[in-house]
Order: sequence, then structure tokens, then C-alpha cells
Amino acid sequence: MNFALGGGYSVILMSVRKNAPYRDRVEDDGVTLIYEGHDEPRGAADPKSVDQPGYSSTGAETQNRKFYLAAQAFKRGEAVAHRVRVYEKIHQGIWSYNGVFNLVDSWRESDGRRMVFKFKLVAVQEDLPGGDAQDVRFSHQRLIPTAVKVEVWNRDKGKCVICGAKDELHFDHVLPFSKGGTSLTAQNVQLLCARHNLSKGAKIV
Repeated sequence: MNFALGGGYSVILMSVRKNAPYRDRVEDDGVTLIYEGHDEPRGAADPKSVDQPGYSSTGAETQNRKFYLAAQAFKRGEAVAHRVRVYEKIHQGIWSYNGVFNLVDSWRESDGRRMVFKFKLVAVQEDLPGGDAQDVRFSHQRLIPTAVKVEVWNRDKGKCVICGAKDELHFDHVLPFSKGGTSLTAQNVQLLCARHNLSKGAKIV
């Protein structure tokens, strides 16, 4: 979790893999993300037995609290929804960009052992200015399921299907959403490098 890195955005790294350290989940076919806060820094005997902190040992606000307060300010109508760029871990060392979300809610709950922070984020169009999440939420953005991403990564051997580049890779829809494409099958998803993905636009390669 990195709050307000610059340019009006924060960044979170999520994972829904079975061995993920936190209980993140996606809902509404990927439009909604429920994200769990972070534990005490390493050094505690068992971080999973300690309430997730709102303040550090020096008294400074943690990332948990910064995100929490931003969401509460939005709920009270005191601020626009905070923009968050979301990246998902799909394999060891492999991260996928999942787009931009608005931070719209926050709360604390018990996970059965201790209290954790929870955050609700809703997908928005990346090129729109900040504002009310309900005004910019859109139906076509859907996260590509983790299982599909892993299948595509293995099939395309971790490289751009056009030029063979192995860095700055994007999961691209063969048939775009605007033309009725789906995220739910590997057949409609391919790996493209950033250059070829951007040059493609809404065209079908």
C-alpha cells in the first residue's frame, strides 16, 4: 500500500492466490475490489495474531490509516473519491496492472483472530477526472480472472506475441470490450508489450 505517490494516485498490490498473505477478493465480475490492510512490520513474533495497526511504533499514521481516512472523508462528502492504481500478483515475480479504482469505503472487522482494515474500491475509467464514483463507474471494465492470466502467461511463454519482448507486458483483449470481447476465456486474451498494446488501440490484431 502506497498512499498518494503523486499525480493524484495511490497504489496497492493485491492477490487472490491461495497462498496470498491477505484476504483480498473481487466482486461484481471484477468491478468491485475488497482489499485487506497490512500487518505489523516484520519483527513481530506472529503478525497474524496482532491487530493491523493504524499507527506505527513512532506514532506516525500507517498506510492503513491514511487509506481509511481518505475513504471516510469521501463517505462524508468532504472529498472526492481517492484514485488508486491496482496491480495483481498472478505468479512469483509476475504482476498485472488491473486499472484504476476509486476508494469508496473503509472499515475494521475481525478475521477470527484479530482486527483488520478493509477497503472497498470500485473500477473507474482511467481517463476521467476525479469525482463521484457512481458517476464514473462503467459496465465494460472487467478484471481478467487470475486463472485466465496464468493460462495466457504460460501459453504465450511470458513474451509479446508480436515481437517477443519479455518486459512491460500487458494482458490484452484480442476482441476489445467495445466490440463485445470477454475477459473470461484465455482465447480472447494475449500478451502484448506496451508498445504494441498502445499502438493497437481498439483494433483487432
